[in-house]
Amino acid sequence: MTYEEVLAAARNCSGPYCKACPVCNGRACGNTIPGPGAKGLGGVAARNYQKWQEICLNMDTIGESGGVDTTLSLFGRTFALPVFAGPVGAMQLHYGDKYDDLTYNSLLVSACRDSGILAFTGDGTNPAVMAGAAEAIRLAGGAGIPTVKPWDRDTVMEKLALAGSADPVAVSMDIDAAGLPFLRGRTPPAGSKTVDELREIATCAGRPFILKGIMTPRGAEKAAKAGAAAIVVSNHGGRVLDQCPATAEVLPEIVAAVGKDLTILVDGGIRSGADIFKALALGADGVLIARPFVTAVYGGGSQGVALYVQKLRDELADVMAMCGVHRLAEIDSANADAWG
Repeated sequence: MTYEEVLAAARNCSGPYCKACPVCNGRACGNTIPGPGAKGLGGVAARNYQKWQEICLNMDTIGESGGVDTTLSLFGRTFALPVFAGPVGAMQLHYGDKYDDLTYNSLLVSACRDSGILAFTGDGTNPAVMAGAAEAIRLAGGAGIPTVKPWDRDTVMEKLALAGSADPVAVSMDIDAAGLPFLRGRTPPAGSKTVDELREIATCAGRPFILKGIMTPRGAEKAAKAGAAAIVVSNHGGRVLDQCPATAEVLPEIVAAVGKDLTILVDGGIRSGADIFKALALGADGVLIARPFVTAVYGGGSQGVALYVQKLRDELADVMAMCGVHRLAEIDSANADAWG
């Protein structure tokens, strides 16, 4: 099976909304919610993708020859490349009936572990979703990062206990999920959290705590005060706030504010090894990719995930070699420039 065959297969089973496009750039799905689209006018997901394309790479092939090392060490583990599968939920609502949240998380966690990376698992109003994610991560030897939505305190504590039972590498909260239109008025309730509330959650997590949904230096500084070990610069794929900046646009100033204090991950429109390289050149330590992993799972199951991860790894290694770097730590702002 090839990656192109995975895409073709996904088009036959990913429901009426996702088109499994050759490049997931946010244009075909627009503002389709339910579905994988963005909120409001629907332009933020496309903006995320486009802003990575407006960064050019600086080639430099004068130097020592030899192989490149794409591995990343983080939270006491070493990963094949600086990529994590992002959390996705409500699978049947947005992507079709082939998988529900439990079966999707189970397959994704094991497939990512086998490919040398980690998956963030999604959360949902159904308590069985977190229980299933925790079990999948436990069976994978803790190789996964459960994501808890910003529910009310009691629900968060219950879900943290479930997540902790899997002994995961870290625990995440997508703090921006309070803006998801399909969670409004649902039970349990979701909403914003104060720094003090997040500090309590971080302490109860008992392991590295990651806050996803940071888009400003001020927000990043609040995350640091709350005790987060890492943040994900993310606008939730454009699904929580219309007409906000792309993640590539805000990443450098967030790195300048807290890069010495926090591990910084970024998502939003990152689709290739070149995009991964650009994110690291802007100061990120790693990236999350979400929608393309859905396509990989729907189109090829575990094999689809393996093919996509290998594709990213080959692309990243090629860019590193052509830009004259051999290890991720050597990538810096000299390797890429904005031209758009």
